[in-house]
Amino acid sequence: MEIVLTPRLSLEPITLALVEAVFRGDRAELETITRARIPSAWPGRVLVERAFSTSLDAVRADPIRQLWGSRLIVTRGDERIVVGSVVFHGAPDAAGVVEIGYGVEETWQRLGIASEATCAVVAWALAQPDVLCIAAITPPWHMASIRVLEKAGLTCAGLEEHDGLGEVVRFEKRRGVHGHRQ
Repeated sequence: MEIVLTPRLSLEPITLALVEAVFRGDRAELETITRARIPSAWPGRVLVERAFSTSLDAVRADPIRQLWGSRLIVTRGDERIVVGSVVFHGAPDAAGVVEIGYGVEETWQRLGIASEATCAVVAWALAQPDVLCIAAITPPWHMASIRVLEKAGLTCAGLEEHDGLGEVVRFEKRRGVHGHRQ
């Protein structure tokens, strides 16, 4: 899987070796693998639980499917710093749908990083032959997340119940539909 570049970011594939280092909490190994500085709060238990919706054993059993399209957000420039991730919850399903999620370190939030990264990864995913639709869910009160999804061209597809989050808003973007708003 190739690196996706934006003006400020390098969106780099998440590998099995990286996931194993995250689960071990091995910061030195993470910095070696990423060739970037790892923020002090990263990767944190909450991030691991949100980013990896499956077990480490499942990732090991099928890393290509489980880590499909998922990328670290790394700053470009003089100092490479891991500032977050954009992940998919597995490869496209039989209907061509992939679910996306993202997170940015607190000190890097409100700078447009999540929007820039998510827009680029959504465009990449929709260019893949097996992807017909990008989906995402977010709580209805999470306005920053909703704005990121809207900037990436996803539109509201309705409300649904989620086992862990309760009521969530589902967003989607289908191949060939250009609902991008600024």
